[in-house]
Amino acid sequence: MTRVLITGFAPFDGASVNPSWQAASLVAAEPPEGLTVTAAELPCVFDTSIDALRDAIRAAVPDLVLCLGQAGGRPGVTVERVGINIDDARIPDNAGNQPIDEPVVPGGPAAYFTNLPVKACVAALREAGVPAAVSNTAGTFVCNHIAYGIGHLVATEFPHVRGGFVHVPWAPEQVTDGTAPALEPATVARGLRALLVAAAHTPAGQDLKVTEGAVH
Repeated sequence: MTRVLITGFAPFDGASVNPSWQAASLVAAEPPEGLTVTAAELPCVFDTSIDALRDAIRAAVPDLVLCLGQAGGRPGVTVERVGINIDDARIPDNAGNQPIDEPVVPGGPAAYFTNLPVKACVAALREAGVPAAVSNTAGTFVCNHIAYGIGHLVATEFPHVRGGFVHVPWAPEQVTDGTAPALEPATVARGLRALLVAAAHTPAGQDLKVTEGAVH
């Protein structure tokens, strides 16, 4: 039985919901066959989010860690390939912090690539009927902070873990004027279940050899 930790963020920037936590909760409530799934909500706070993720990993003792975040404006679920060692916040986090050009981990490497099979994950999402793509940027807000943070924790403290970061679109209730793309959290959760199965069954270090690159 593969043990999975799935995380989402608390609402931020005045929102009442965060679809990453909505989707994570749904997956944990109805996990795929063959997987045990624990969900943990992370604070949308630079200073404490990686510590909270570390505590959740220690409690769940997972084989796979899938961290989720909100990417308003993206039309589908995006599997992040890399987290970079920079915090550059356009808006304050939930504690009022607004770091500018500061490292996530002082002295850490410039970036961490996920050790999840990003292309197999995207294919599984699409096969489940959920729009999806590989993303090569997780931004520079708390989402990237955790995308880098899970890579750093795997590299330095939890070498047995495979982990990565996925962005999900806004929920429909967040786009009441219909001017931006949105997905129901239940739809996102359906795709994430397929993603987790694909990740669990893809041997470490392997992935689909298909084109998912970008030209811009």
